Amino acid sequence: MSIIENVQGLLAPVLQAMGYELYELSFVPEGRDMRLTVRIDKPGTRIGLDQIVEVSERLSKVLDDANLIEVNYVLDVSSAGAERRIDLQDLPKYIGSYVNLHLKNPYKGLNTLEGELTEVHDGTLILSYRDKTRTLKAEIRLDDVDRARRAIKF
Repeated sequence: MSIIENVQGLLAPVLQAMGYELYELSFVPEGRDMRLTVRIDKPGTRIGLDQIVEVSERLSKVLDDANLIEVNYVLDVSSAGAERRIDLQDLPKYIGSYVNLHLKNPYKGLNTLEGELTEVHDGTLILSYRDKTRTLKAEIRLDDVDRARRAIKF
């Protein structure tokens, strides 16, 4: 097993017990040392600095106790970000969230739609979006969605 696989197997259950998901994990050279980057997510919740500090301290202790990494490294814990991508199978977790959808087939001439995800069921999603001054609902087949990401509402 690689270092990444070992670290992922170690950290994923710890994060899950804390209520977070492991969004991304990387282990790359940085100068003479290595950087272990752990990006976390908690659908429907904004992750603040206090949560990052708490997770970082917990993961640091777990990594030190397990002693899986034998080289010098820096642990970098961060949130997945405000406009992170969403795996299409995870869309139901984001009901009530503001999302951006890039479509394979245009919907009323639009290749992208942005709005509140209100429902996901039976291979279909409902998105409440704005068109000028009106709020409309789009019913889109999941098969027609190429990719999705969280979006910031202005």
